[in-house]
Amino acid sequence: MPTQAYALFPTPIGHCGIAWSERGLTGVQLPEQDEAATRARMGHRFPQCSEESPPPQVQDAVRAVVALLSGAPQAPLDLSNVVLDMDGVPPFHQRVYALARRLLPGETVTYGELALRLSDPGAARAVGQALGANPFAPVVPCHRVLAADGRAGGFSANGGVTTKLRLLLIERAQFNGPGLFDDPIDTQLL
Repeated sequence: MPTQAYALFPTPIGHCGIAWSERGLTGVQLPEQDEAATRARMGHRFPQCSEESPPPQVQDAVRAVVALLSGAPQAPLDLSNVVLDMDGVPPFHQRVYALARRLLPGETVTYGELALRLSDPGAARAVGQALGANPFAPVVPCHRVLAADGRAGGFSANGGVTTKLRLLLIERAQFNGPGLFDDPIDTQLL
C-alpha cells in the first residue's frame, strides 16, 4: 500500500516526521538538525506525498512519540500498539522489529541477545543491519539495542550515537555494567 502523506510534529528534542498509508505508519523520522531539514528528509523519503494533517490513528501515534520523547512515565504510552505498514520490509527485519518493539522504555539488550531471541545466535551483525535500516524509529526502538561490550554501538539517525544516548537518558535507562556512558556527553542535550 503506498504512502498517502506525511506530517511533521514538534517534540522536546526537535521536529519529527511521520508518514502513513491506509494500513498503518510507513515511516517515522527522528529530528534532523532543524525543522526544515526534517521536512526535506521526509520529502526525500516520500517524494510522491504531500504534507497533510494526520488522521486520528496517526495523531494517537504522534502523541505517544511526543510522550516518549518527553520522558513521560511508561504507563500512559504504548508504542507497541501503533500499527506499522511493513510492505516492502524484509521478513528478517520484521522479526527483529517485532522483538525490539517488546522492549520497554529504559530497557536495553544487546544485538546478540536479540539474535538469541530470534533463535539465531550468529545473527548479531544481521540484527544490527536490520536496526540500522529501521524506518520507524522510535516506534521501533532501535536505540534500546546496544553493542556486546555495553557501549552504545551504532545509530543511523541524525546525531548518531549522541542521539541514541540522549534517547536512553530521556528514558532513564538502567544498565547492568559499565560502558554505555563511558564517553562524556553534553548534558545540555537533554
